[in-house]
Amino acid sequence: MNIFRRLFKIGEAETNSAIDKMEDPIKMTEQGIRDMRLDLDKSLEALAQVKAMAIRSKSEQEEFQNKADDYQNKAIIILKKASTNEIDTAEADRLAKEALAQKDSAEKQLLRAKEESAKFDNSVEQIQKSIQTIKANIGNWENELKTLKARVKVSNATKNLNKQMAELDSTGTVSMLERMKEKVAQEEALAEAYGDIAKASKSIDDEIDKAADTSTAKADNDLAKLKEQLGLKNSKNS
Repeated sequence: MNIFRRLFKIGEAETNSAIDKMEDPIKMTEQGIRDMRLDLDKSLEALAQVKAMAIRSKSEQEEFQNKADDYQNKAIIILKKASTNEIDTAEADRLAKEALAQKDSAEKQLLRAKEESAKFDNSVEQIQKSIQTIKANIGNWENELKTLKARVKVSNATKNLNKQMAELDSTGTVSMLERMKEKVAQEEALAEAYGDIAKASKSIDDEIDKAADTSTAKADNDLAKLKEQLGLKNSKNS
């Protein structure tokens, strides 16, 4: 069983390989249409030839019919002349027999021409059917080719798009975006930290400046000096 299974796998692989190596189906279809057009040309040529023979056969029918009628009439004329002693009776009988023999030959040829004509007509009908079939096949194949080309375009476009989508993460685009997001987040956090530090430093400086402010004491001292110069008593001392 293992041997058969192995052989089946080998055959399956060779079949798939043969399919992969097949020509482009579009080119094969186009070649098939070209071949059918050649067949159509050959069929049209054959149709013309058979129709020509059919026409010739009908002409021969008319020709042989006229001959048969002519020999028939000649035999009658000869016999009539013999009855009026214009021709010797024995000679008239001989010539009348010859005329009737020619008539018989013409009728046989007429029968052959009719049979051939019937065959030619049958051949014309068959060839015309073949031509119609070929034309219909060409039309169907041309429509199939249009559909196939459209499907190939859609298939290629879809394949390329899917390929791009499949390769999107492998190109590092998604990873790069994630790294950029992380870096921006870090920068935002760092900016916030610097802001907090700046606020804290400013608050300490404000407290120090407030504690070290001597402007109020100086103003009180200047006021006391001015009152002393004016001879005014300090309200505090009174």
